[in-house]
Amino acid sequence: MGFINKLFKKVRGNASAIEAHDPSSGPRIIGRDQHAISRRDISDSALKVLYRLKDAGYQAYLVGGGVRDLLLGGEPKDFDIATDAHPEQVHKLFRNSILIGRRFRLVHVRFGREIIEVATFRANHTSDNSDNQARQADSGMLTRDNVYGTVDEDALRRDFTINAMYYNINGFTIHDFANGLEDIQNRTVRMIGDPYERYREDPVRMLRAIRFAAKLDFYIADETGDPIDELGHLLEPIPAARMFEEILKLFLAGQGEATYELLQDYNLFRYLFPQTQAAIEADESEEQRVETFILRALRNSDERISHGKSVTPAFLLAAFLWHPLQARVAKIRNMPPVPALHQAAQDVIQEQVKSTSIPRRFSTPMKE
Repeated sequence: MGFINKLFKKVRGNASAIEAHDPSSGPRIIGRDQHAISRRDISDSALKVLYRLKDAGYQAYLVGGGVRDLLLGGEPKDFDIATDAHPEQVHKLFRNSILIGRRFRLVHVRFGREIIEVATFRANHTSDNSDNQARQADSGMLTRDNVYGTVDEDALRRDFTINAMYYNINGFTIHDFANGLEDIQNRTVRMIGDPYERYREDPVRMLRAIRFAAKLDFYIADETGDPIDELGHLLEPIPAARMFEEILKLFLAGQGEATYELLQDYNLFRYLFPQTQAAIEADESEEQRVETFILRALRNSDERISHGKSVTPAFLLAAFLWHPLQARVAKIRNMPPVPALHQAAQDVIQEQVKSTSIPRRFSTPMKE
């Protein structure tokens, strides 16, 4: 029970007795004396933003992964804030801020090298589309999502229950809108709403489910995981630049090996590295050799990250594409070995960037 004891302090009774809460009755309110989050654990910059919004008469909550990670006893990498203030109103309050995004309008408040992301509460995109603030492609994907709403609506627009907990500086309470605490106790990643619909809105949520499960050593709930194999193809039209950013999040967080195995379990790796998947499937006798090579590279990277050492994306990309490179070299005829290798590298990279972009600062050392 050491894990769950990190969630609560001064809690009466058995910590294992967290019971499901009916979200339709409003959020479960966790009092200040019943959770372990302290303002000392929150970034000073985030607190400045929270209190300035509050003093200006707006609602403001610490949300998402920051709350989740604090409850798990970790140190959040980022602190995100949700508010009823519209982006332009937030921007006026902070001279050190910029407005970003068209699909999802946000404000970034900069304090030196730290950025606090502030988002306005969103509502369901079908509730009000009269001002053209929401757009949805025929596939169901949201191409614009700027319909503003209440904190209750915002919580149900989030992806997973463990990310729908809000820390309120008014009373220092936690508002749990979707039984996130129960799923943390059960080490479960669970989608809010209909997984089929939510994945169609944003197919990258499938990769996020994998990432959170690997990062937190959680399970993916059956109803959340079952549609992934069927809907994985929806990742194909996602912009290559966004897919590259997702690769960095998936494989450079210290759980690369576990992430790779989950991506294979859910049949998603093929959409990130199609050539590599083809090399794995080309010959059963080669499958173990290719995967052993990949897993060794990921294990090495995870170990470096665990010791606070850097890992360049170029190394991992080269490891993923090494066997496609070898296969390509073998097909080039009537060319000396070194030029053939350079040509093969160019061909493999050009094919890969159809799925994920590779910035030149990484592709150049990969070729070398």
